Amino acid sequence: MAVVLGASVLLLSLLCIAVVPSHGALQVGFYSGKCNGTDVEATIRSVVAARFGRDRSIVPALLRLHFHDCFVRGCDASILLDGSGTEKTAPPNLSVRGYDLIDQAKTALESRCPGVVSCADIIAVATRDAVVLGGGSQYTYAVQTGRRDGVVSLASEAIRNLPGSSFSASQAIAAFGAKGLSSSDMVLLLGGHTVGVTHCSFIRNRLYNYNGSGKPDPTMDPALVNTLRSRCPQSSTVDNTVFLDHSTPSTVDNGYYKQILAKRGVLKVDQNIAMDGATNATVRSLANGGSSFPSLFGRAMVKMGAIQVLTGTQGQIRKSCRVVKK
Repeated sequence: MAVVLGASVLLLSLLCIAVVPSHGALQVGFYSGKCNGTDVEATIRSVVAARFGRDRSIVPALLRLHFHDCFVRGCDASILLDGSGTEKTAPPNLSVRGYDLIDQAKTALESRCPGVVSCADIIAVATRDAVVLGGGSQYTYAVQTGRRDGVVSLASEAIRNLPGSSFSASQAIAAFGAKGLSSSDMVLLLGGHTVGVTHCSFIRNRLYNYNGSGKPDPTMDPALVNTLRSRCPQSSTVDNTVFLDHSTPSTVDNGYYKQILAKRGVLKVDQNIAMDGATNATVRSLANGGSSFPSLFGRAMVKMGAIQVLTGTQGQIRKSCRVVKK
């Protein structure tokens, strides 16, 4: 009983922490009446739904795209810019996907109201729509819009700002804290690993030679080690992918937290937040309080989506998401 009560109290605390006020000029419904009678969010939603109908992996793709954009110069669509030395070319971003979907939504909106809707807002709205498709209507959250697009994109900044897959809990807390996000926000946002994949190259050391021991990571469930070894042979030259959530890999839910508590976290950072005293209680609360995860996750996404946003006369509204407007 004490454990259940403790989890309930922590979930209540998380709910209080996650309440997000309007950030600066961002507001829900920013584009209302600004697109010649076109419903901007409905237009984006139709593009996402069409893609989801033939490719459910668009959910983790957009989650990752949004996260990687917001952690570098804020949520300004700088990750979308083409060119030598841009964020796209940084090693952590080489496997980022979803650019073509953002282009498709941008083209549709430019044809109806040129120069009105930012690429940064399209990313935020499209990601929300993908999450809802992947998890159900309970994952609906109101997206604040009014962002403008950045004009600078540097690979070096992506390398410096994006958290690593093997971060300790304290390193992850510091990285998220630098963006104004709490440790609870961090645990919630890592819940995006409820969907998607990683590559064997990121976990092979955990499976065969953890910290030079010649043995697997002792914090990983032995049965999972065997399963992943079959997908990631030690000497293979092919960098296969493995699901981050091996129970419900295509569904947004709280199974990720149950998994990492059972020592079945695929990435080291996921396993670390389950074991560390600073984050373990939050992980347990989310594992035991599945009905609370959708609203908490949505609020954390809104908070992340407000990192260092450009608004008002800052930045620009690009005509093409891939090129700075001259």
